[in-house]
Amino acid sequence: MNLRQTRLHILHKPGDLNTRAATGVSLHCHTLHSKEILDFIPYYATRIPVLSYFWRKECRRYLQREGRLPNFTTGYWEPPLTGEQVFQSEVDQMNAAGLDAIVSITDHDCIDANLELNNTIPGTIAPISMEWTVPFRCAFFHLGIHNLPPQNAVEIKERLLAYTYDPELKNDSVLHDIFSMLNSMPEVLIIFNHPVWDIEMIGQELHMKQLDHFVKEHGKWIHALEINGFRSWSENKQVIDMAESLGFPLVSGGDRHCCNHNTMINLTDSKTFAEFVDEIRVDRHSEVVIMPEYHVPLAYRQVRSMAQILTDYPEFPAARQRWIDRVVVDLEDNEGLQPLSYHWRDGSPGWTGWLMRALGICSDERLQGLYHLITSREDIVPRQPAAANPAPRIGRSPITIDG
Repeated sequence: MNLRQTRLHILHKPGDLNTRAATGVSLHCHTLHSKEILDFIPYYATRIPVLSYFWRKECRRYLQREGRLPNFTTGYWEPPLTGEQVFQSEVDQMNAAGLDAIVSITDHDCIDANLELNNTIPGTIAPISMEWTVPFRCAFFHLGIHNLPPQNAVEIKERLLAYTYDPELKNDSVLHDIFSMLNSMPEVLIIFNHPVWDIEMIGQELHMKQLDHFVKEHGKWIHALEINGFRSWSENKQVIDMAESLGFPLVSGGDRHCCNHNTMINLTDSKTFAEFVDEIRVDRHSEVVIMPEYHVPLAYRQVRSMAQILTDYPEFPAARQRWIDRVVVDLEDNEGLQPLSYHWRDGSPGWTGWLMRALGICSDERLQGLYHLITSREDIVPRQPAAANPAPRIGRSPITIDG
């Protein structure tokens, strides 16, 4: 990894970071305002041991009863935490490391959490941001659009979403105009989130072809690529190589959706998000910290998140306490999108109890060692600088390993 514009710190145990920088920046967080599509469920449900058995069994029952399999393309689930809870959680993590904190929440195609936060927390440390879904040919990509100007953030958001949802607007010319508008605002930061991930599930080869076309057509408008705390190390290494070959700096993106902190943050001496943007856009320099939590196997963290999604929280407002109130589906029964609690008014099906018990067992911290055993070698974060293959750099190494 020839890191020319990014300095990467790999932490293996908690510690103070205030000797390295004054401020931590947490990017790419999701709150209850994100509507997370359900079409990933069949993909993962058939691959997770134990869960796959109950999944196939329930699908057979549904097919016999309804004459078709359930449609997961119209429903969504909502993350459990509010914007204030996510913000404070990230602040606590960075304060514990001796850093002041800036947190940029990026809900999917939504800025509501940011607007609510800005009623009590200044936008200088809680910018108005979103994760924008950008259709492109047969693919779509996620871009982090950070620090929209408060006076017209809603108007800009509506323009971005018009492109997302209106088929008549989907062409390169319109997209160039939008990117040009965003780039005309020097305080706005555009980050390509998890670019290598085949999030649309069209096949990795086809996704990479579309990615290549997208970067050739629109890459000049993008300010940085994201190294993602909820993607594998092998995938992140591909992004690092991509960033270096194309001349992009890397920035962190934790991509948290549930109750655990982001596993990657940025370091800066900036006091405001606008100053941090200047470092990335103008100086084209970034300093990323991989936190110790990232070394916990990704498969375990994924199962733990599923358990948190499908957990009841008695302390929440009544309408959001049960997980079946936070999962919304269209059963194609002319009732439209409704929470599962609407469809299961007589109680949850029996298989959900087995599912909860299975997730509870699989997310037990004592089983982390088993997840380590099934983690591929290429997804183990290096412990020694030589293993990360850093390129020589005058004055300091671009990669540091701590702990």
